[in-house]
Amino acid sequence: MPPSTIGGINLLPESEKREIYSRYIPLQLIEKYSLRDLEQNQDLLRFHFAPGSSDVEMMLYHQANFPDPILYAHLADNINGQIHVLLYILNDPESPRFDVDKMPDGSPTHFGIRKRNLEAELAAMNHGLSPGQVRHGLRSLRQAMGAFEEFMTSLGHDMYYVEPLYYHNAVIFERYGFSYQMGRRLMNEIQAGFGEGGALRQKLDDSNPFRSSQAVNSIRRRSWAIHDGLLGEPFTNVTMYKRVGISANINSTPGCKW
Repeated sequence: MPPSTIGGINLLPESEKREIYSRYIPLQLIEKYSLRDLEQNQDLLRFHFAPGSSDVEMMLYHQANFPDPILYAHLADNINGQIHVLLYILNDPESPRFDVDKMPDGSPTHFGIRKRNLEAELAAMNHGLSPGQVRHGLRSLRQAMGAFEEFMTSLGHDMYYVEPLYYHNAVIFERYGFSYQMGRRLMNEIQAGFGEGGALRQKLDDSNPFRSSQAVNSIRRRSWAIHDGLLGEPFTNVTMYKRVGISANINSTPGCKW
């Protein structure tokens, strides 16, 4: 039987690991950027998957020496042997880059979680990006999820977990059929807080660009305000899961536009 966990796959020879982890690369990306022989191409397809570790990082580039991958994924086993998606990013390499991931001196911000490059964040927000984005996305999450769910099925899993780093991520995952292991109460409280007379709505006082009163009915602008500390605490302790081929049909933001 082939391994069903990240830790088990990581014990395999490198060529076998590369073949297995390559399965969740969406075919649309391979075709769009004319990528071939990826399993052997270590310039375009890079991994961190040390034997003995229970996580894997994938970085897929459309061309060698480009600063950002078109696909970045960080997966890990949880204590029950189920797979957690810790981070999943699709970058449009043709869109402008905003250095929200690093300070002017080059030190990392961890996508604004630990430190914030406010000038870069403001420019990104005004360009239509959401918190944590360095570039526009590729608008291919549906195809990416299809490939990922086929990968899950090939490993014998019928569900998987994600950790949304930001409020807007959780909303996007809802729209793609995810449910909550924990955090649904928080999402409902946030929705009520932005409602008529809600405490969060009152805090959108235009005191800085991230707390614009226009954010009340915008998922993206709400996320920027929450990233700016509107909740009084970080957006954390939210874990979601998806059953392969099944939608949970959850909507915590009825009537709210992107």
